[in-house]
Amino acid sequence: MSKIIVLGAGLVGKAIALDLNKNHHVTAVDTNTERLAELEASGITRLKLDLSIGDTIKKAVSGFDLVVGAVPGYMGHHVMKNVIEAGRNMVDISFMPEDPGDLHELAQKSGVCIVTDCGIAPGMSNVILGYHNKNMKVEHFECLVGGLPVIREWPYEYKAVFSPIDVIEEYIRPARYVENGAIITREALSDAELVEFEGVGTLESWNSDGLRSLIQTMDIPNMIEKTLRYPGTIEYLKVLRETGFFSYDEIEVNGKMIRPIELTSRLLFPKWKLKPGEEDYTIMRIKIDGQEQNKSKSYTYSLLDRYDRKQKIISMARTTGYTCTAVANLVLEGKFNMPGINPPEFVGEDPDNFHYILKYLDKRNVVFRIDKS
Repeated sequence: MSKIIVLGAGLVGKAIALDLNKNHHVTAVDTNTERLAELEASGITRLKLDLSIGDTIKKAVSGFDLVVGAVPGYMGHHVMKNVIEAGRNMVDISFMPEDPGDLHELAQKSGVCIVTDCGIAPGMSNVILGYHNKNMKVEHFECLVGGLPVIREWPYEYKAVFSPIDVIEEYIRPARYVENGAIITREALSDAELVEFEGVGTLESWNSDGLRSLIQTMDIPNMIEKTLRYPGTIEYLKVLRETGFFSYDEIEVNGKMIRPIELTSRLLFPKWKLKPGEEDYTIMRIKIDGQEQNKSKSYTYSLLDRYDRKQKIISMARTTGYTCTAVANLVLEGKFNMPGINPPEFVGEDPDNFHYILKYLDKRNVVFRIDKS
């Protein structure tokens, strides 16, 4: 059994820790006592630590075979840098706003393997594209993805699995996609479309900045990722954004300086928080078109995953967390050990790793339907 430390015990971090604890010795770290208490019955070792302090991180991860990063995005870069300096391998899902690639040289010098953005999308979407890009000349890649509550509740019809600020980032971070070989940058929430999905109905899609590393690592002329929500979401998000509720720029209120986004996240968190027993689902559709063995080929990967009623684990934690734990096992088993910063598409390039991850997810009832034409 390997020794693994999971930094962050939120909804996804908890699912990661519980899954890895089946075959490894797991330690979970968080600043929130209530989150750690939820893991008490599992036998997982629990540590309450302040991960904003670099020396605390380095001391905490010392002696572990692998570190899993499941902290909010704004902490991700800081945590990863200190893990690298401590000389530990890491699989991370923090979706940090910074470019983790600026830590590549440091990771190589430290001789450690770091896999970034290892969730569902980015994450599994990258793994799938990495695999096909090795086997065909991909001409078009499209990923539509979203996590939504089963019950649509006014006014937001949405529940947040991640840190509220991380969710808001999707609504303000400029969206990049590739069209005819050129990188196009548009504002988030742009190019809205209504899309039909079997078993769900009509959802609304918009441009989001989910391609991440694929823009640099893939020589594909057309690539785009869009976020999915219930129809009507874009309108109220744009109103909030344009009014300034998502701004990081400080404003004065009664003689005190505050950042509007911090107030907004505080107000939205209780509205967006999943209540115990509330069910969600994850929906994703990936389309890959191109030339394979001199013939036109198209692949469609479809996922509709739902809340696990038996284990009481939300779908977004399952799909994000189990992709992460699959890759964590690959790193632990030495099946992927490339020093440096590695986006998930590098993992998917190896067909054995690709099929390992699909099988790993399938065993946990995260099942992709694959259509070929």
